[in-house]
Amino acid sequence: MDISTLSKQLNIPIAQLRAKAQEAGFRISPRANKIDNYMAKQIMVAFGTKQVEAPVGESKEVKLPKVLTVKELAAKLNLDVAVVIKRLIENGVMATINEEIDFDTAAIIAADLGFQVLEEMEKTTRLGSGFVSEVISKEQKTETLQSRPPVVAIMGHVDHGKTTLLDAIRRTHVVEQEAGRITQHIGAYQAFHNNELITFLDTPGHEAFAAMRARGATITDIIVLVVAADDGVKPQTIEVINRAKLTATPLIVAINKIDRPDANIERVKKELSDYGVLIEEWGGNVPLAKISAQNNQGIDALLDLIILQAQVLELKANPVGQTLATVIESHVSRTQGPVATVLVQNGTLNLSDIVAIGASFGKIRSMMNAKGAKVKSAPPSTPVQITGLSELPQVGDILKTYKNPDEARDQALLVAKSDRAKKIQAKSPLKSAGKELNLILKVDVLGSLEAINEALSKLKHTEVKLNIIEEGAGEITENDVLRAAAAMASIIGFHTRMNPQASKLAQAKNVPVRTYEVIYELVEDLTKQLVDMLTPEILRTDLGKAKVLAIFRTEKDKMIVGGTVLEGKLKDNASVEIKRGSEVVGQAAILELQQNKNKTKEVLSGFEFGLSLKTNTKVLEGDILAAYEETVRKRSLA
Repeated sequence: MDISTLSKQLNIPIAQLRAKAQEAGFRISPRANKIDNYMAKQIMVAFGTKQVEAPVGESKEVKLPKVLTVKELAAKLNLDVAVVIKRLIENGVMATINEEIDFDTAAIIAADLGFQVLEEMEKTTRLGSGFVSEVISKEQKTETLQSRPPVVAIMGHVDHGKTTLLDAIRRTHVVEQEAGRITQHIGAYQAFHNNELITFLDTPGHEAFAAMRARGATITDIIVLVVAADDGVKPQTIEVINRAKLTATPLIVAINKIDRPDANIERVKKELSDYGVLIEEWGGNVPLAKISAQNNQGIDALLDLIILQAQVLELKANPVGQTLATVIESHVSRTQGPVATVLVQNGTLNLSDIVAIGASFGKIRSMMNAKGAKVKSAPPSTPVQITGLSELPQVGDILKTYKNPDEARDQALLVAKSDRAKKIQAKSPLKSAGKELNLILKVDVLGSLEAINEALSKLKHTEVKLNIIEEGAGEITENDVLRAAAAMASIIGFHTRMNPQASKLAQAKNVPVRTYEVIYELVEDLTKQLVDMLTPEILRTDLGKAKVLAIFRTEKDKMIVGGTVLEGKLKDNASVEIKRGSEVVGQAAILELQQNKNKTKEVLSGFEFGLSLKTNTKVLEGDILAAYEETVRKRSLA
């Protein structure tokens, strides 16, 4: 904090402040213009004048919004800004007159000054998948319901052939057109198969779907998981599997590159089963297509599976109902300004519609379909690119149409304010008591409690436990905080918040409190917390065996030996078991590996070597060195 700012708050000249601080034992360099926030707070407490209470005779009740500036807070409290800033500093918050603070911080300050604080209840904030599901559920009862095309996401590990598969399906040349044969953008395309329309989503990775997860958006009806037959299950493959499980999205596996000489389809099936994906021919319920996207092999069979799965799902929407869509891509164009690609989920999006999308709003100025043609309307399951927005919406934001610009603007401003409040608030890490995650759960209404408990009941594992020690409806109180502190628990709030006294007590007791507006986000955060509590799985891979033929040097914890590889290979930095006869007499680590007196990364079977070992065991001629590698793999709750 600037010393000049501190002197103004205390109404003490800078020179006098320096002198008084020195006398009081505060060490401030004569040349320093700034001091740390903690020292500033201590000086404020030491030299502060008597606390100023709220004006006598005025109402002690005040309503505060989700986020406001320090100046706005002072105006609402009818107090001088200096009084509010001083109280903020005393509570460890360094904020200037125009800086924004969240409701919780403002409520603590107002309560300290004698006010009873209420939150200004806003009708809604950012729309999520719950809102979309609710609207579509109501639409299911209408007579104007019609079948809609399935929305299919092509997902998988990098270089496993996602774009090549889409290219084969759409009969275009996306791969050849893009630099480095890597997808440069997220696209949405439509294709016909046996007179049936299918909407495909293409993504360069999984960042867009991660963003949709954070917003609670679930727009895909079917996920096609592409796995290369010559590479098998990889990290991003596992991400897709977990996403499908968490969202209960039907999965179709497409084993690609089956024409490769080193293709191993059975190995891929086995690896998939290890992660809970059991294909139909193995007694499971996941359809499998064997394809070569490069050679157009098996593509029709895959499309048949998609159409069959869509028929089972009986996908329907109301083209004349409430228009809702989800943003699947957005960027800023030099000529058109903010541009968003949206997928219509219900109703029909029309040119000149007035919309709000997250913190953005506007009137649709232009609309273009997947083929690049201008269109005037887009029915359900149709992807279109739109312009005319006030700012760039985020991936996963929900588009909703409004009757007039004022309604759309008001909705967008509410979301913008809510987003600023979330940025100001910092999420504290949850506490865990050993292998148990103790929680106190507070919600707005009991109906929410039922839905959350249903979602959390699926988070089960023999090693870790989610333990809800208390639950109920209403705001988070001091009693909740005290109960959490005693039980080493964290507090989770859904569509509710804590009163100022409870917030202050939570800080003092170091009780983590997290609030959510989307159930999906709540479940995903708790899932991640439980996964982090699991003991990682150590996977051992045996590399090979070698015989020691010569000892060149022996040191305290290091030896240099030579020998020959009997089977497999030796690898630089590998771990080693030292065997003498049938007994393992010690452990070692390869520090350096040589072949023909040159450093090398590995020595194969039949070749001689020299190596430096880190070990406390004395290696003898004739000992067998069994080399292996260990990898740490995060486990899942499945």
